[in-house]
Amino acid sequence: MTNHLESAMSVSVFQQVPQSPPDIIFHLTAQFKADTDPKKINVGVGAYRTDELQPYVLPVVKKADAILFNNKNLDHEYQPIAGQTSFTHAAVKLILGEDSPAIKENRFAGVQTISGTGANHTAALFLSKFYNNKNCYISNPTWANHRSIFELVGFNVHNYPYWNAQTRGLDYQALLDTMKSAPEGSVFVLHACAHNPTGVDPTQEQWKAIAQVMKQKNHFPFFDCAYQGFASGDLDKDAWAVRYFVSQGFELFVCQSFAKNFGLYGERAGNLTIVTKTPDSAKKVFSQFEKLQRAEISNPPAYGSRIVDIVLNDKALYAEWRDNLKTMSNRIIEMRKALRSNLEELKTPGKWNHITDQIGMFSFTGLKAPQVKVLREKYHIYMTDNGRISMAGVATTNVQYLAKCIDDVIRNVPV
Repeated sequence: MTNHLESAMSVSVFQQVPQSPPDIIFHLTAQFKADTDPKKINVGVGAYRTDELQPYVLPVVKKADAILFNNKNLDHEYQPIAGQTSFTHAAVKLILGEDSPAIKENRFAGVQTISGTGANHTAALFLSKFYNNKNCYISNPTWANHRSIFELVGFNVHNYPYWNAQTRGLDYQALLDTMKSAPEGSVFVLHACAHNPTGVDPTQEQWKAIAQVMKQKNHFPFFDCAYQGFASGDLDKDAWAVRYFVSQGFELFVCQSFAKNFGLYGERAGNLTIVTKTPDSAKKVFSQFEKLQRAEISNPPAYGSRIVDIVLNDKALYAEWRDNLKTMSNRIIEMRKALRSNLEELKTPGKWNHITDQIGMFSFTGLKAPQVKVLREKYHIYMTDNGRISMAGVATTNVQYLAKCIDDVIRNVPV
């Protein structure tokens, strides 16, 4: 009897839990850090770096930080469940525009979230409870978390075509065809700008056609916006698609992250913008988001949102932030030009205009997994197996080496 009890006590109730594989990006970063080769390059992680490959604290963020530090009235009390309205309303205005009909007609709401990931999760959770269609469509490919987030709350997640491997551009007609054939009222996750991982965005004319099909099929637009201002350097240009959909009368969600465009990666500052048909609907939806948020995080963290709040609500700091954004986006654009130029000078097989045609943090190179493996093992260049590179990891000091290594695997590694 004693042996039986001891045996039972030694068996974990969790023994049947399967081991989950490590997160691809964080595992890649760990491998890079452990690599001692002086020529190693990390083009895997999506975080901005200077040309010296150092983390960048935006000058305007330093100023806002000093304002916080010197505020004698600053405390560490709980924030409101949905965040400070000065922050959420400024974030809404940033993405929708000051003259947005949704703002003028008071049929919007904003909820502070745990960065863009939290916005995606909270919005998906809300839809799982209050939306009458459990079909969600995500682009192929997309940010890895999209599938996990929607499956976690019970959605049937499908792919819609996006990347055309032959043209290394948008698979536009196939995208439209899938929208037309999808069950009416499906949720479509759309990247507002700087598509992750491809860097390929629809043109404005293509966005108009996408909106037309979605309106005909009564689909729900679910925008994810992690790169406003970072993509092109122009906050309004990067918000064009969202604003167009609002002008066409859609109800929609926009998940906003301030990780990239403020460099607040570890502070988890985000916002969920909600647009409805009526002020009454916005009020009801907001109340349910408060209820969901209360049960999950109680209330959001203060520091990152305070930084964003200060900058967005101060004209001088806001103008300086726009300059900081141009500094970051211009460096990325210059590195795109440099990588393409080096590859073309080497006469690397294939066309490389897609590197400069794409926009934002990432470039989908077209490299295949066997080539990526050789780049990592032979040349100490770390990127995801799908050939996506973070342009922030490219610098004037390593772009020539990167191009030569890519040239070698293109010529010599069979796929």
